[in-house]
Amino acid sequence: MSEPAPTERPPKEHVLRRLLRTFVNADSYGFVLVLIIASYVLSVSVASDWGASAVVFIQIGTVWFALRTSQARRPVRRAAFLLLVLAGAVALVNLAEPDGTRRFVFALGSLLYFIAPFSIIRHLVSRPTVDQETMLGAISAYLLFGMFYAFFYIELSIIQEPTVFFAGMSDTASMQQVLFFSFTTLTTTGYGNLVPAGNPGQTLAVSEMILGQLFLITALGKIVTAWRPARWTQSDPPS
Repeated sequence: MSEPAPTERPPKEHVLRRLLRTFVNADSYGFVLVLIIASYVLSVSVASDWGASAVVFIQIGTVWFALRTSQARRPVRRAAFLLLVLAGAVALVNLAEPDGTRRFVFALGSLLYFIAPFSIIRHLVSRPTVDQETMLGAISAYLLFGMFYAFFYIELSIIQEPTVFFAGMSDTASMQQVLFFSFTTLTTTGYGNLVPAGNPGQTLAVSEMILGQLFLITALGKIVTAWRPARWTQSDPPS
């Protein structure tokens, strides 16, 4: 009796091709990370009030994908979808009355960016292994915290008018300024060119510093320690 021919293993997919497929998969945290970066670029590129509302619509879509990928509970995803539709309606109204809807737009954005990272963390904790999705999810949650604080800062800036949010400035803080300040605070870089003039901005900045350091030390630090790069070629992104 002849021996059966050995079964040939399918060739392994190239690591770069697999990585690229992760970033274009709508069910992967790689795709969420791409959306976060795109929304950041758009946020710092658009200066007009009506454009800001349109950008918020894109940002809320990013949050919805984050909730979808993190398998948030169905009521949470439904609420996010309703807010997404509402943001679209507000963006259209804002074309005619930018001053009347600006505060609501940024309040809506800060609310959704507050929910999304906690949903991602809940999902990552339940994952049985530490792989590329865990790493990408942790990075996405970290960046979403920075976006949340940026929205909160600009909301405070609008509420405090005519008092300025940043010391030494005469105008309301722009989206570009609060994003820059938020991420330098989250990473505790602290260039010092933008400083909150008083409370509650100063207290909020302290909370962001503490959160940023704790997240890096506990969450990302533990993931980096447990992660093995070989898993990039051993596991597939969720389908």
